[in-house]
Amino acid sequence: MAEDLTDRLLRRWGAIHPEMGVAQLQVTARLGRIGPLLARREEAVFGRFGLGRGEVGLLSALRIVGPPHRLSPSRLGRGLMLSSAGVTSRIDRLERRGYVRRLPDPDDRRGVIVELTDPGRATVDEAVAANTASHLELLERFDSEELATLEALLRKLLAGMESPEGA
Repeated sequence: MAEDLTDRLLRRWGAIHPEMGVAQLQVTARLGRIGPLLARREEAVFGRFGLGRGEVGLLSALRIVGPPHRLSPSRLGRGLMLSSAGVTSRIDRLERRGYVRRLPDPDDRRGVIVELTDPGRATVDEAVAANTASHLELLERFDSEELATLEALLRKLLAGMESPEGA
């Protein structure tokens, strides 16, 4: 396989610090590069719908919760790991576009519930379908056995990182 940017960078670091054992960093260095590249690809897909990844995340959270597709802003924030200000700004943008609406919270007169509208549901469904097609296109280079192996290895790595001992 041809040398790539990661090979060149690690080779240079290895020359500077041979004691670092950069050969073992091949996997994590590539994983580190994949994240931003995948994010850029997703932003391009979602941009076709006039949305960012964060906005699609919020719409998706409302979509997958099931009918009536409603959540409190605090629950959205916890699920999306956002501050209340971050959730509010996304809700504001999506509400202006008609994708969500705020309703009075029947359990708390001071609060609101965010509801996915029909246009919001149609848009998030289209955006997620387009993103799924983009992901599948990336994975076409692998056969089913390679995909199963890759998925199992990534699952194992992620489980270790998400465990209290791995954090």
